[in-house]
Amino acid sequence: MRSERIAGTRLEEDDATLVSLRPSSLDEYINQREIKEKLCVYIAAAKKRGESLDHVLLHGPPGLGKTTLAQIIAAEMGVDIRISSGPAIEKAGDLAAILTNLKPHDVFFIDEVHRLRRNVEEILYPAMEDYKIDIILGEGPNAQSLRIDLPPFTLVGATTRAGLISAPMRDRFEVKFRVGFYSVEDLKTVVVRTGRILGIGVSDDGAEEIAKRARGTPRIANRLLRRTRDFAEVEGEGAIDAGIARRSLEMLRIDERGLDELDRAVLVALVDKFAGGPVGLDTLAAALSEEKDTITDIVEPFLLQEGLIQRTPQGRIATERALSYLGQERPDRLF
Repeated sequence: MRSERIAGTRLEEDDATLVSLRPSSLDEYINQREIKEKLCVYIAAAKKRGESLDHVLLHGPPGLGKTTLAQIIAAEMGVDIRISSGPAIEKAGDLAAILTNLKPHDVFFIDEVHRLRRNVEEILYPAMEDYKIDIILGEGPNAQSLRIDLPPFTLVGATTRAGLISAPMRDRFEVKFRVGFYSVEDLKTVVVRTGRILGIGVSDDGAEEIAKRARGTPRIANRLLRRTRDFAEVEGEGAIDAGIARRSLEMLRIDERGLDELDRAVLVALVDKFAGGPVGLDTLAAALSEEKDTITDIVEPFLLQEGLIQRTPQGRIATERALSYLGQERPDRLF
């Protein structure tokens, strides 16, 4: 497993700093304009009525600001936020402990909501609809059901796999948003803002060089900026221009389109080992010695966005754009 992959989401050593870079209001939040406009209306209406915001589902590739949006929702509502994740809530009692400690109108954020256990998910249904939970006390014939009233709250769920959320769970989210990739212009704004917060001088062309290689993802843009800053401080004069950014990113083996070694390995495997495909996910992951989730959650969204691969019922295939990128002729089996 490539644990040092810059363009993915596995580098955790700088998470504390990344958290400090997050915007704290909708005005500061860059991109996702349609989501921001709708949220402004929904939040203003909820506050005017003195109610909690309706439950919100955020789905899209990692690193696009779903957690940040949840925190902004809480801040704009003027309430606290409780954060957990699907895998972390193992038992119904764990969920009950969280829900019963919420204050009126608080936000409860569940990352990877698609990974909630079924028994935990079933506890959430009445909690989301009626603000009540049923707790079973005891076992066997002496077991008793206790219904507990909850304060009105907002559940914000985030997922990279919306299709894996059960239909009953999905239907209980009144507000659903797909968080999309950022444009180069918006990522330039992210880079300049982050540079200002970190005290790094970033020229316009330097910001563009980083933005072009950030895979449409602000989390990656911020990480690339920090790695470029290291290079600028050692081999430059502390400021980041296009030349410094280009040399730094070339050392990280991230090309002008934002593809890194694993992205290229996926394309090369598709073309060279499997004649362009189609090839199943299990086979592709085994050929690369990578986890399937890494390919589906981190690699594929950007390659699909760039039109370099396609997903078909038979498996993944490389497109002609991929062949052009690799500088190869079209294999006989392709398509």
